[in-house]
Amino acid sequence: MSSAAIWHDLECGGYAADLPVWERLAGDADGPLLELGCGTGRVALRLAGRNNEVWAVDADASLLEALQERAASQGLGVRAICADIQTLDLDREFELILAPMQLLQMLGSAAARHATLERAADHLAPRGRLAAAIVEPPSPSLNGPAAALPDVRELDGWVYSSLPAVLVTAGGDLEIHRHRQAVSPGGSLSEEEHTDRLDALEADALEAEAPGLRRAGRLEVPPTGGYFGSTVVVLERP
Repeated sequence: MSSAAIWHDLECGGYAADLPVWERLAGDADGPLLELGCGTGRVALRLAGRNNEVWAVDADASLLEALQERAASQGLGVRAICADIQTLDLDREFELILAPMQLLQMLGSAAARHATLERAADHLAPRGRLAAAIVEPPSPSLNGPAAALPDVRELDGWVYSSLPAVLVTAGGDLEIHRHRQAVSPGGSLSEEEHTDRLDALEADALEAEAPGLRRAGRLEVPPTGGYFGSTVVVLERP
């Protein structure tokens, strides 16, 4: 397993608070669904196991390799595609497109988000829905979840640890800083710092900027286990 897949699993793979929302939306979709930014398959595999036809896109081939290995071991048919979601062209339409884990806020700019929304809208069937999870800007006084604990995992004799801390910038962006440590079977320690940045984004703004899509509701994901709660904005193609 690649280093990227190990850290992705450690920091994201155990998150489950949003799964009932994606299951609910997928249960209402009659046709195939597409997940954007699927990573190692946390959501895609869960929905495929519920007999949904799942397509999954990510720009990191090593994450998709881990997803495909897990899908094969579980006998699940997930179609994994390595592609940039800002220029996505799959030449087909979907009943439901999902963007979990604040994907739209991690693209780096409003222009990148707009391009992604345009490509998603072009892949929706009539009455198809796009559902995107976002964290709305919290108070600038916040400096990390009060009960944050390191994520820890043992794999092939290695022990991996990732300790998160959250900073809210003056502009309302979220910076998630992680101190990563890896201890080898022989006891040697390696360390690195990793930062993800989430652009400030409110649900009203996302609904207003989605090209050619109309509002179709919001669903809430509660905070849990050191994770912020989120709002899932649902948009529909007329």
